[in-house]
Amino acid sequence: PFFGSVLRRADCVRRCEEPRLGAASRHRAAEEVRADFQRRVPYSYLQRAYIQLNKLEEAANAAHTFFMANPEHMEIQQDIENYKTTAGKVTLIDREAKQHMEDYSAGVRHYDKEEYKLAVEFLERALKGYYSEDEDCQIMCEGPQRFEEHEYLEYKAGLYEAIADHYMQVLACKHDCVRELATRSGRISPIENFLPLHYDYLQFAYYRVGDYVKALECAKSYLLFHPDDEDVLENAAYYEGLLEGVMDPDTIKPRKEAKTLLQRHKLESHLLQVAAAGLGYAYTEPNYWNRYGARQDEHSVPSSISSEPEDGPRLSLAKKPMPKPDRELKEGGPLLYSDVQFVYNSQQLNGTQRVLLDNVISEEQCRELHRVASGIMLAGDGYRGKTSPHTPNERFEGATVLKALKYGYEGRVPLKSARLFYDISEKARRIVESYFMLNSTLYFSYTHLVCRTALSGQQERRNDLSHPIHADNCLLDPEANECWKEPPAYTFRDYSALLYMNADFEGGEFIFTEMDAKTVTASIKPKCGRMISFSSGGENPHGVKAVTKGQRCAVALWFTLDPLYRELERIQADEVIAMLDQEHLGPSEMDINPKDEL
Repeated sequence: PFFGSVLRRADCVRRCEEPRLGAASRHRAAEEVRADFQRRVPYSYLQRAYIQLNKLEEAANAAHTFFMANPEHMEIQQDIENYKTTAGKVTLIDREAKQHMEDYSAGVRHYDKEEYKLAVEFLERALKGYYSEDEDCQIMCEGPQRFEEHEYLEYKAGLYEAIADHYMQVLACKHDCVRELATRSGRISPIENFLPLHYDYLQFAYYRVGDYVKALECAKSYLLFHPDDEDVLENAAYYEGLLEGVMDPDTIKPRKEAKTLLQRHKLESHLLQVAAAGLGYAYTEPNYWNRYGARQDEHSVPSSISSEPEDGPRLSLAKKPMPKPDRELKEGGPLLYSDVQFVYNSQQLNGTQRVLLDNVISEEQCRELHRVASGIMLAGDGYRGKTSPHTPNERFEGATVLKALKYGYEGRVPLKSARLFYDISEKARRIVESYFMLNSTLYFSYTHLVCRTALSGQQERRNDLSHPIHADNCLLDPEANECWKEPPAYTFRDYSALLYMNADFEGGEFIFTEMDAKTVTASIKPKCGRMISFSSGGENPHGVKAVTKGQRCAVALWFTLDPLYRELERIQADEVIAMLDQEHLGPSEMDINPKDEL
């Protein structure tokens, strides 16, 4: 009976597919095609096609749709800014937006504005969409699978092994639908605690609109996922107290769909672990309901509800704990050098782990560095030769420490000046390590002497930035108010610093913003010897305003606490310096081609 059922089902699926979808070659895409669609590559082509047809609004939407899945793509980001300039006010539409995600984000926005009735409407719609998407995701997992553990041509499994192998692939896919539905387009990491958060927001929103039955129902639904959450346990008890005398609170049960999904999820987990133990699979159960993803009430809420008597039940509305940083954050340590002048700390710069210093280098050292820069910099250095990687209105040039030392040794620039670049970057590293009171060594991750030059004839009506708002070790997602610490971001970077060399240009202010990439929290005008340093994470989004006249130069420094990610060119530069410090060093002893080990 079992195999008869399987054969009938296969026959039915095949007979349904061809009349409705055509031959398999038309709807069963190759892995490469699937990957391109996952990355939204077709929208990059669509954008260019729409430009040729002079359909700017459609081109802008195609560019925006591509950018949402590829936020590190600077050229597309610049294209979008250009559309805004050319077409005026453009309402950008993500044509591949997940509707349940859009509804969830809208619900949270209304919740934050204390518009609880609208919050309920959108969050309920998001839940309905979520369960519908979950059903689709489960069905799609029953499609073709790749046997990741086996070479297909050498696959010698018997009947039951083959069935088990394929079923485990399907089951793992279905089990991961929870992660898939919680992940925004273009992201790798899901929104933590995504499904339970719907119920957490709803339980309080329903309370605020006076629907205590629904509030208790949602609180109990949330507790299915986190039965020991003290805040929600207190809230549920409070709602039960409000309903006493009106109805029996025990008759109010968690939502059926939440209970069903969780039961299925636990069973999937059990089967996968059984398979791992019995069939030799490598499987580790992820934490799908991480409670660090918690509702954060930004508005001020009293410790008790004012309409309740003083001795009545209290509603616990405290903020839930966020993940603790992997190190204790400190600042205010010694600056080590008597000539370095403290200007502003984090509080004065309206942020976290920020410091502004002056006189880190002298006027003479600035001039000497500038002379070195003019002799060693290459257009597009560090950006695969792209002369205008961030904006078409400026030329970007750069050089590394090792390149400076190589040019110095060859006599193309003064060796003393090349050595200065090395020495002042080490001085900056020591200051940052000391000021932020780090308990472990701070290593160079990348050191870059950079200049941005305004291009003549291209500065009128500019509304772009010299360097778009970003964070240094995560992918900034302003719409989600998140910064995703995942590739292609340089996730190993811990601290950053910019040491400025001149002030004889217009524009070019360094700015910090909120995570929305719009609200400026601090603006710094560069000048010789001034250094801004800060932690590299999502707490410090930053960018550079347009350089509209002249050339702006700085030493850009990124640091890491992980010795595995030390800058290779810096290690080579250290060896070069050690050799230069030896007496009677002959040219034959010095082989420092910067490409040798890269």
